Amino acid sequence: MSSQTLQQSARPDLLRWLQTYYFMRAGVTVVWIAAALTIGARVPSIAAALMLAYPAWDAIANIGDAQRSGGLINNPSQALNAAISIITTIAVFFALASGPHAVIAVFGVWAMLSGVLQLVTGIRRRNAGGQWAMILSGLQSTLAGIFFIKSATGTGDPGITAIVPYAAFGAFYFLVSAFWLASRSARQQ
Repeated sequence: MSSQTLQQSARPDLLRWLQTYYFMRAGVTVVWIAAALTIGARVPSIAAALMLAYPAWDAIANIGDAQRSGGLINNPSQALNAAISIITTIAVFFALASGPHAVIAVFGVWAMLSGVLQLVTGIRRRNAGGQWAMILSGLQSTLAGIFFIKSATGTGDPGITAIVPYAAFGAFYFLVSAFWLASRSARQQ
């Protein structure tokens, strides 16, 4: 994010966008979790679709946020995150044929990389407020990625429910940031 974008990040319209964006990210994730725990846990084809949808949604969300926050060129960490999420969606598609361990390994690499990039985005947006939760989320995602990779080498049979705690923490951090920005907005009025 350029210094121009950092200065713009304090604009009320961008703060409202971030608040809306974080609520939207949390809401979509909660719906994903509900689907994963109910239908996805019982129907393999639905689980596969949900595993594809998770990184695909992350790519779409990162592109949309970057465009609303100064464009992809001014937000290289989000542009790279979107690209990695698109590649991950394709990698998950191929990993599904190899089984759950391969899928968890792909998710692990993705969680590590996207976590680092989310951390960078949070640091660059620190003037916007509520970014400490995004920074923590990036750190947690990176650590979760390491755990997924380790789990992928195990003997257990990881399924979609292995991703649910990771997704739940992500939703939590998005909600914290959204409420933080909402509180900040209310205090400024």
